[in-house]
Amino acid sequence: MESIVQSIVGGLSGKISKEFIIFIVSMIPILELRGSILAAGFMQTQFLPTYIAAVIGNILPIPFILLFIEKIFGWMKKSRHLHKIPDWIEKKALSKSAQIEKYGYLGLFLFVAIPLPGTGAWTGSLLSVLLGMKPKKSFLFIFLGVLTAGLIMSLLSFGIIKQIIS
Repeated sequence: MESIVQSIVGGLSGKISKEFIIFIVSMIPILELRGSILAAGFMQTQFLPTYIAAVIGNILPIPFILLFIEKIFGWMKKSRHLHKIPDWIEKKALSKSAQIEKYGYLGLFLFVAIPLPGTGAWTGSLLSVLLGMKPKKSFLFIFLGVLTAGLIMSLLSFGIIKQIIS
């Protein structure tokens, strides 16, 4: 992930603002919020603009996933060249669904909020659709999870926890 983020930062630095780079990185699946905070570290940005750009960028695609992913996957499954992709994505996502199945919306929040590899707003959104959860309620819990994950990552990345403990 680090090399991908470095490539994006290197390619966009000087062309657009640091905050916009953070915003773009946070919208990319797999990189998401964690990648954008990593990008902020490379660019040595300030806490609040980084947090705001990362959260907005990460949450922006979520309503589209919640509302349209079933239709997109349905179309892809009918395609001669793309039909295997949605099955692979669904299988991969469902392998991480135990926490959400067990705890429902609280599990969805925790899944998104705890910044671990393979978790995040994109996968949480997909899982909420695959598990038949309500889109509006899912969005609320995903949004709260993104706010929490952004805070955790920012506090760790900006050394604020270290300063508080010292």
